[in-house]
Amino acid sequence: MTPEPKTCQSCGRRIEWRKKWERDWDQVRYCSDACRRRKVGPTDRALEASILDLLSQRAATATICPSEAARAVAAAEGRGEEWRELMEPARRAARRLVAAGDVEVTQQGRVVDPSTAKGPVRVRRAR
Repeated sequence: MTPEPKTCQSCGRRIEWRKKWERDWDQVRYCSDACRRRKVGPTDRALEASILDLLSQRAATATICPSEAARAVAAAEGRGEEWRELMEPARRAARRLVAAGDVEVTQQGRVVDPSTAKGPVRVRRAR
């Protein structure tokens, strides 16, 4: 029997069990060397907080775009128009919040797996 998949602590993507990890599956925390190097920093935590804050200011059924969180954090950090650089970190933050059970990621109104979603996504509170 294969163990349950895990969630990468950096990017929030699903980590599927692999035979080569058989002996140390309990220690696997990251999906790749890039995620292991990147880890989660203060900007990542700010993006998570921004997503939750933006959702708390809206109706219970409302959604936000990850770009809204990226813009808010860029403005708070004095980056101005450099918010686009925060788009992938904002999507990673949303995936981590999905793994924590705080939010859901949707496309065209349907909940999708954030690990495999391609294209524009929206974020809403978990139902």
